Amino acid sequence: MTSTTPELFDAVDVIHAKRDRARLTDGQIDWVIDAYTRGVVADEQMASLAMAILLNGMDRAEISRWTSAMIASGERMDFSGLSRPTADKHSTGGVGDKITLPLAPLVAACGVAVPQLSGRGLGHTGGTLDKLEAIPGWRAALSNEEMMRQLEDVGAVICQAGSGLAPADRKLYALRDVTGTVEAIPLIASSIMSKKIAEGTDTLVLDVKVGSGAFMKDVEQASELARTMVALGADAGVRTVALLTDMSTPLGLTAGNGLEVRESVEVLAGGGPADVVELTLALAREMLAGAGRTDVDPADALQDGRAMDAWRRMIAAQGGDPDAALPTARETEQVLAPADGVMAELDALAVGVAAWRLGAGRARKEDQVQAGAGVEMHAKPGAVVRAGQPIMTLHTDTPERFERAREALAHAVTILPEGSRAPERPLIIDRVVPD
Repeated sequence: MTSTTPELFDAVDVIHAKRDRARLTDGQIDWVIDAYTRGVVADEQMASLAMAILLNGMDRAEISRWTSAMIASGERMDFSGLSRPTADKHSTGGVGDKITLPLAPLVAACGVAVPQLSGRGLGHTGGTLDKLEAIPGWRAALSNEEMMRQLEDVGAVICQAGSGLAPADRKLYALRDVTGTVEAIPLIASSIMSKKIAEGTDTLVLDVKVGSGAFMKDVEQASELARTMVALGADAGVRTVALLTDMSTPLGLTAGNGLEVRESVEVLAGGGPADVVELTLALAREMLAGAGRTDVDPADALQDGRAMDAWRRMIAAQGGDPDAALPTARETEQVLAPADGVMAELDALAVGVAAWRLGAGRARKEDQVQAGAGVEMHAKPGAVVRAGQPIMTLHTDTPERFERAREALAHAVTILPEGSRAPERPLIIDRVVPD
């Protein structure tokens, strides 16, 4: 039976207001998010409003109210019953960004619970759940009860978000993807923060990537996004800090699902690439500080085995076998250095696209990924290389993919004459805290 209750507003009036650069009222925002979730506001109307927001922006109060309305469209989780504080991390995505894998058990080993709701990859950026599904038996789907029990028993969980968190965002995200409005910073910030605030964590640390392999290509854009998200967290009462980190070069020496799990385990064993260790520890220290645990040094937990113990328990709790061999691709091919000299650049986007084309990523949400596919890097910027030396190994089950992967990598590497210095880029560019 169709409801005859009149609507409080009209979608066209709300669109006109933002088109004409007016500030949307709290009532308009609450209504349009609720009405869109209910199907009263049509996709084409919300697409028009999203474009008006992209072009004309929103002030802090508008974005905060928009985020609150998205949260109100679904359920909120509550971790107050746990015996320890909670902290979470969100990354805006990059190439070789496996940081969540060692980070969650590391922070748990230091006495803070980590409820990490993660997603799958799309395009050239990898998904945390895809990586973990390379581990035999591991499962991403947990009930809320299973999640709470694992947080209490193990201290860390990495799983997929339930459909009940911010359903308005799920609908709006899909619409933005096909209407040219993905880049609207108010909508990016509210999309990320509505889910993270609804998740109910006490402390949130944001890793905002900037560079060729990131969604945000320049520091000014990334800084604006970071400031907007930190403000949203503060408005919602969540202790929030953001690090701007470099994504012009891939993180670590691997890009691909099983390959990145292997590298994450190396970090947990006290080794691994220096940049992955540096960023893991920096984010861990921010999470622990937000949770009030400044009395512990996460570096100790990497070296004495506590982080590895937490990893093994976390994987086993979700049905995975931490001792099982990881999948490997059936075919490999090497990429050779074209000249003698110093590697000055290794373009993150090119490596990410190559890994995607080899089968490590997906073009559509329903695509399957290859657990063993990806790119293994043998040299990073600053390294001296010789012509003909292997600088990358490509991995795939389907060798016909090699050609397009090589095409993606055609201009990925810049080599300068010997004696040159590669440009120095700090891994951590800036730190953003609430005003």
